[in-house]
Amino acid sequence: MIVSTINASAATLTKNRTEDSVVPTSGMCATCVDGCIGMCEIGKSAYRGHEVIYPQPFGVITTAGQKRYPVDYSHFNIMGSCTGAHGIEADSDKAIFSNVRLEVTIGKDNGIKFRRPWIIPGIGSTAIAKNNWEGLAIGSALMGTGLTIGENVVGMDPESVIKNGRVVDTADLKRRVKLYRDFQRDGYGAIIVQANIEDGRLGAQEYAIEKLGVECVEIKWGQGAKDIGGEVKIPNLKRAQMLATRGYIVLPDPFDENVIKSFERGAFKEFERHSRVGMVSEESFARRIEELRAAGAKYIFLKTGAYRPADLARALSFASKCRLDLLTVDGAGGGTGMSPWRMMNEWGVPPVELHSLLVQYASHIVGKGEYVPSLALAGGFTFEDQIFKGLAMGAPFVKLIGMARGPIAAAMVGKTIGRTIDDRQVPVYIERFGNSKDEIFVTASSLRKELGDKDFEKLPTGALGLYTYYERLSQGLSQIMAGSRKFSIDHISRSDIAALTKEASQLSGIRYIMEVDKEEALNILDS
Repeated sequence: MIVSTINASAATLTKNRTEDSVVPTSGMCATCVDGCIGMCEIGKSAYRGHEVIYPQPFGVITTAGQKRYPVDYSHFNIMGSCTGAHGIEADSDKAIFSNVRLEVTIGKDNGIKFRRPWIIPGIGSTAIAKNNWEGLAIGSALMGTGLTIGENVVGMDPESVIKNGRVVDTADLKRRVKLYRDFQRDGYGAIIVQANIEDGRLGAQEYAIEKLGVECVEIKWGQGAKDIGGEVKIPNLKRAQMLATRGYIVLPDPFDENVIKSFERGAFKEFERHSRVGMVSEESFARRIEELRAAGAKYIFLKTGAYRPADLARALSFASKCRLDLLTVDGAGGGTGMSPWRMMNEWGVPPVELHSLLVQYASHIVGKGEYVPSLALAGGFTFEDQIFKGLAMGAPFVKLIGMARGPIAAAMVGKTIGRTIDDRQVPVYIERFGNSKDEIFVTASSLRKELGDKDFEKLPTGALGLYTYYERLSQGLSQIMAGSRKFSIDHISRSDIAALTKEASQLSGIRYIMEVDKEEALNILDS
């Protein structure tokens, strides 16, 4: 069944008056009463208009669509076995989950190595990203995973120096790169600088390569949350005017005298900054790749969103022809910024469908003897079971799983716990574990031993939160892999999961659970 929350959601701070009696087609209350103050989305739109398009409150939340699709990753189960081992000797004293190898290499030269098979695929200029970057960067670097600096960071930075339309200096981008690099260990992980059309005009990636020594850059076509450009809200008139001057679309016009007066008297409290949509062509894409390589980029990625299937084919074809190092494919439904709520729920190809198409297209290209870059899947992944299912769904092409909302949540919780420790007001729910970060964060003792007291004390609790979440994912994934008798990532295959419904099987190409091992089972019975 496909279900959408139509007229009320926590995301838009709205609710129905008759919550247990709602018309399924419209989402309206069964009885809409004259005299209601307008708690639902229609009602709130009657007095706040376009503001209700977006999830609220902006800047302190991440958001994901609530639509239930006919097939999702819960419609697949992981297959285990009681015999054998792949990637390790079939010996009970050796084939234990602590011996599972989670390392993965990506890139056309396998020159990028991650300790864990996941990446944060792009969080940019939103307040939620900037305010939690310290935890995200340090935690990712410590674990040796990838982190992508998303779109519009340079353009949004009031301290960026822009001459003749090109950036020559920054504060925020410098900070973001440095925070990651200062804690990167043994060459594991990567910091990636992403660019959309606005960043391209500013020369943000050339600046990152030439001035900051960044090796990995990513072209962004889109994301799973929406099919338009990046958006944020601006509560400051001067900043709104600055962004308009830099070429962004800012609504309403921050230079209009009537708009300025309306803003100053409180008629509205935030401007909207919008990015343009790109216009992809094979010629312009190939030209941009050559420009980045000429500028010194060592590795080039592409991230695409939940566009129609022809665009997925276009992304894979271009990435193959230009020999890119990673292609990330983000399914519909999630986001970390200001995506229109209805759009987030109602546009695009859902994750399982999109990822299944990706495998079909990659197999087609390989069948022609052509190059397929390393692939990453994104779209609602948060825990180890989903990570395993994604790697299995995309085998043998998928090397990484992209996650954003989960890591941000972990970093935010870690940061909040740190504040309660500093204020000596640790909540009872957490206080049962202790009152210090050494007591509360289960990874603290091992990190203190590994880093030493001096460096450990430099760690913000947001980083501890992310690192500890990643530690949980690592052990959980290792246990699942051991149960499936796969002791390294490259041994995971599509046969490691089974479809629970015939619809899921037909859609994905994964065998229906009643058909799994059918021939082998009969041979065993007949032997």
